[in-house]
Amino acid sequence: MNVTIRDERLESAPARNLQRALGSGTATLIVVANAVGSGIFTTSGFVARDVGSSVWLMGLWLAGGSIALAGALSYAELGAMMPEAGGEYVYLREAYGPFVAYLAGWTSFFIGFSGAIAAAVLAFAGYLGVVVSGSDSSTWVSKVVALTALWTLTAIHAYGLGPGGRLQRVLTVGTIAAIVALVASSFALGRGSTANFESSARAQGDAAVSLIFILYAYSGWNAAAYLGGEIRDPQRNLPAALIGGLAIVTALYLAMNAMYIYALPIRAMAGVLAIAEKATLALFGAYASTVVATILALALLGSASAMVLAGPRVYFAMARDGLVPRSIGVVHPTLGTPVHAIMMQSIWASVLILFFGALEPIVVYTSFAITLFSAMAVAALIVLRVRRPDASRAFRVPSYPWIPVAYVAVSTWIVAVAIDSRPAETLLGFLTVAAGAPFYFVSRRFSARRSFHSRRVLG
Repeated sequence: MNVTIRDERLESAPARNLQRALGSGTATLIVVANAVGSGIFTTSGFVARDVGSSVWLMGLWLAGGSIALAGALSYAELGAMMPEAGGEYVYLREAYGPFVAYLAGWTSFFIGFSGAIAAAVLAFAGYLGVVVSGSDSSTWVSKVVALTALWTLTAIHAYGLGPGGRLQRVLTVGTIAAIVALVASSFALGRGSTANFESSARAQGDAAVSLIFILYAYSGWNAAAYLGGEIRDPQRNLPAALIGGLAIVTALYLAMNAMYIYALPIRAMAGVLAIAEKATLALFGAYASTVVATILALALLGSASAMVLAGPRVYFAMARDGLVPRSIGVVHPTLGTPVHAIMMQSIWASVLILFFGALEPIVVYTSFAITLFSAMAVAALIVLRVRRPDASRAFRVPSYPWIPVAYVAVSTWIVAVAIDSRPAETLLGFLTVAAGAPFYFVSRRFSARRSFHSRRVLG
C-alpha cells in the first residue's frame, strides 16, 4: 500500500531548538565586543587629516554613533518582532524573499564574519607579538598564533553558551576597563594640553570619506540581533542590548578621541595610522606602545570571540530554511549549540588565514557589502510595517518612519561615495555578493528534488 508521510515532518530541520540562555548583560557585551576592534585605535589620524579640526573630528565620531543608533533602533523593532536566530537574514527573508536573504547569508559567511574573524585573529597575533617580544612576529608564527586563538575560541563557543558567555564577559569587560583606565589616567596623569582642543590644520581630504571609515569602526552594533533565538525575553532584552551596547561603544569612542586630542594637536595627529600609540607615547613616554598593544590584543580577541559566537546563527537559520545542508542546522543534543555551523565558519576563516596571512587583503572590500545589507534590513522595517500593519510589536522605533529613512538615505550615500572613490574594492564586493546567485538556484533545485522524493514513501 502507498503511505503518505507529512512533508512538514520530512522537510523540517531537526526538532531541537537553540536554548534561550543569554541575558541582556551578555548580549550587550557581545554588541560592544563586535564593534570595538582596531578601528578606534587607527582611524582618527586620517579623519584629523581630512577635516583639520578637533571640533569636526569629535562631531564626525558623534555623527557616526547617531547613524548607527538609527540602525540599532530599527533592528530593535525587527528583532523584537522576529526574535529568531539569524538577524538580518531573517528580516530580509520576511521582507524580500529567500533569494535576497540567501545573498546576505552568503555574504556574511565569506565577508561579514569569516573574513572579519580571520582579520581579527591575525591582528591579535601581531599585537601579541609586540607585547611579548617588542616587535611583530614572523608571518608563519603569526599564522600559528592566529589559528590557535581561532580554534580555542571555536572550541569554547561550541561547548555551550555557558562557557562561551563567561569568556565573552571576561574579554569584553576587560577591554572596557582597560580603555576607561587609559583615558582616565591620560587626563589625570598624562602630559597633554587642553589647548589642543582649539587646534586646527589645513583640511586635506573629504569628510564624507572619513565618515565611511568611522561607520566601519561602528560596524558590529547589530550583533545581538543574530542571537535573537537564544536571548531570554527577547522582546525586552534584545532592544536593550542593541541600544545599550551601542551607547557604551559611542561613549568609549568619544572618550578615546578626546584623549587623542588632549595628547596631540590636530596637525600632529593628521595622517597617523598608529594614532593610539603616538598619543599615549606623548602622554606617558616610551612604554606606551606596550600598553596600547595589550589593549588592542584584548579588544581584537574579544571581537573575534563575539563573531565566532554570532556568525554561525546565520548559517543555522539558512539550514533550517533548506538553503544550505540541513546538518548545519543541527543543535548538538548535549551542548545545545549549532556545532556544525560553528565549525564550518572556523574552517573557512582558517583557509583565509593560511592563504592570505595579512590584514588588508581580507578586509579591504567588506564595508560595501556590510553597508548594503544593513540598509536593506532597515528598509525591511518599512516594508513589513506596510505588509503587516496589525503585527504585534513589543518595541517601536520612535519618530517612525524618519529614523529608518534617515539610515537608509545615509547608507545609500555611503555606497555611492564608495563606488566613486574606491571602484575596485566595491566591484570586488559586488562580485562576491553576486557569486552567491548560482549557488542559491542550485540549492533550491536540490531542495525541491529532495522534497519530491521524500513524499514518495512506499509501504
